[in-house]
Amino acid sequence: MALMLMSSVVFAQKLLTLEDVMSGGNNWYNLQPENRYTQWWGNVAVETTYEEVKELLTGKSLVTVERINEIAGEKVATSGHNILLPYGGQPIAQVRSGKKRVQVDWKLGKVVWSQDIPQGAENQDFNLKSKHLAYTLQGNLYVVTADGESLQVSTDGSTDGSDNIVYGRSVHRDEFGISKGTFWSPDGEKLAFYRMDQSMVAAYPQVDISQRIAGVTMDKYPMAGETSHQVKVGIFDVKTRKTTWLQLIGAPDDYHTNLSWAPDGKRLYVFELNRDQNDMQLVAYSTESGKLENQLLQECHDKYVEPMNGLEFLPWDANKAIMQSRRDGWNHLYLLDVTTGKTEQLTYGNFEVQQLVGFNTKDKCVLYLSNALDPRTSCLYSLNLVKPRCTLIGAGEGVHYASLSQDGTMVIDRYSSPSVPRCISVYTTASVRGRLPKLVANVLMATDPWLEQGYKIPEITSGSIKAADGVTDLYYRMVKPIDFDEEKKYPTVVYVYGGPHAHNVDARWHWCMRGWEAYMATKGYLLFILDNRGSEWRGREFEQATFRRLGEEEMKDQMEGVKFLKSLPYVDADRMGVHGWSFGGFMTTNLMCTYPDVFKVGVAGGPVIDWKYYEVMYGERYMDTPQQNPEGYERCSLLNKAKNLQGRLQIILGYNDPTCVPQHTLSFLRACEDAGTQPDLFTYPGGGHNMFGRDQVHLHERITRYFDDYLK
Repeated sequence: MALMLMSSVVFAQKLLTLEDVMSGGNNWYNLQPENRYTQWWGNVAVETTYEEVKELLTGKSLVTVERINEIAGEKVATSGHNILLPYGGQPIAQVRSGKKRVQVDWKLGKVVWSQDIPQGAENQDFNLKSKHLAYTLQGNLYVVTADGESLQVSTDGSTDGSDNIVYGRSVHRDEFGISKGTFWSPDGEKLAFYRMDQSMVAAYPQVDISQRIAGVTMDKYPMAGETSHQVKVGIFDVKTRKTTWLQLIGAPDDYHTNLSWAPDGKRLYVFELNRDQNDMQLVAYSTESGKLENQLLQECHDKYVEPMNGLEFLPWDANKAIMQSRRDGWNHLYLLDVTTGKTEQLTYGNFEVQQLVGFNTKDKCVLYLSNALDPRTSCLYSLNLVKPRCTLIGAGEGVHYASLSQDGTMVIDRYSSPSVPRCISVYTTASVRGRLPKLVANVLMATDPWLEQGYKIPEITSGSIKAADGVTDLYYRMVKPIDFDEEKKYPTVVYVYGGPHAHNVDARWHWCMRGWEAYMATKGYLLFILDNRGSEWRGREFEQATFRRLGEEEMKDQMEGVKFLKSLPYVDADRMGVHGWSFGGFMTTNLMCTYPDVFKVGVAGGPVIDWKYYEVMYGERYMDTPQQNPEGYERCSLLNKAKNLQGRLQIILGYNDPTCVPQHTLSFLRACEDAGTQPDLFTYPGGGHNMFGRDQVHLHERITRYFDDYLK
């Protein structure tokens, strides 16, 4: 018994390591909450495992991996996770291996269709209905038809590696919600695509040390205020083999975003935005002629308009679509009549709709996620459009993710909350009188793997303070040291991002704590994370408070956080550090140089140093151009603050960062050298904007060592 007690005490004393908490660590996977991998087979929820695909609610096996490979005559499926059931009710399993895409009928026991994937094919876009595959190779766009015919859509794309002209790729540097460059029509027989001409854009030289004699790779990188690229939109008809070009309105360097097909495929809707990003129009084009058919609506703002989502047509009414807009200051859903251009607001309130999930076609409901209950949450709602009624589905806490059945009458709801690592349930979605959403089954309530495996977990809390404006609530996360003692004073690290399109604090497991924060807690640090004005999901005014002066209001809010920390008896105000990456690297460097008497140590990763070195779309949205806003660029440049650096600042960057190009960091080092101040530098040759795999472990050991050396 004594031995058992001793072993249990030792077990309870386990401390987290970087191998445990970083995704590149060798024990990270073992400390993730239990999960289920799910998809819909029409209206049947299924689960995939390494061995098989089975019904989620009954556990009935549909098909095994072994059976799929046996029918295919080769190992096309490596696990159940790469098996797709694309056609509800039909016993068809689709598997994509490296060389081919195969569809197997597991009842008939034969391969019913296969398609060879061309070697080197990139940006693959497969249409389930037509079974056509679009892909890019070097700068050109191609289509492989369902019967295996190869069609070359473009011929003038760059094949010399210059990327002067590229087809079928994401454009506008992935801004405005753009993540790809091809868009199939509803019937899969026509393909809308982007053509981007970057021949007039300056290229940034990236040094390649992977070869015996170092070479140079040229990245097309349009900096704020400089010449930008030009984009066209084409439509390729697979049946006729012809391409029609949209006769786009506006200037050549305008932004063409959120392409949306009409249900009948006769029109393509484009949100068009001027380069100044303050005037947006929704335009309908004929897909037959490419001519403008209608300018449906216009939104303008004195700061900026940022369309992020395309139209989603109602499955039961081809003339009406759901549109998302911040026209009233918050991102809400609107019902748009595409025949008249009239809109009707569907959701109201001081909250943000975060995602349109889909439709319940039977009951005519719209499913969406929003933070209506608390800015830190993301909960699921069903809105009936016939008799307006909005109903919460599932738990009114935490952060939810949802996937709908084919007809939308059921949903697989996943969420986590500060105390719930993962919960997966199936619900009905109806929100009509007499029928409300109801729980069908709770599939999983995961337990805490950290506790189960005997690790010490720091105390993690969340609360709010007022912003520098004295009115706005800002939310924070605090991670206290292991074996916290209120009578002691602890070195404190402020972790910061602070920029738009991101947040650090939400109501997920452990209040969204990063693994590195838990590791630092084991080493006796207190961590503090605050979402300042300028970050996401808090409305237009909250985000636009930083317009033309990036860094200023954000730092004021972060210093309110510092004031709060200094009021706590267990925070050592003489041992305060700061760390952040990307925009957070900008904030870290800015705070170190603006408040040198507050922050003793900082680690800035991949920082922006001067916004005139940043790219056109993002930089000009928040700062205007250097020509329009010279004072703002001058005030926000950290080159002018290099002389103020007093504490220990380590800058870390991927040496081939294509996002915050190395010119930022190198310029800051030169400014510090000229001013006689002393930053430190560490770099990952060949690394990009973020580190992955084992580099993550190495990186966070480096960051931790720096604080250990100079803050403890």
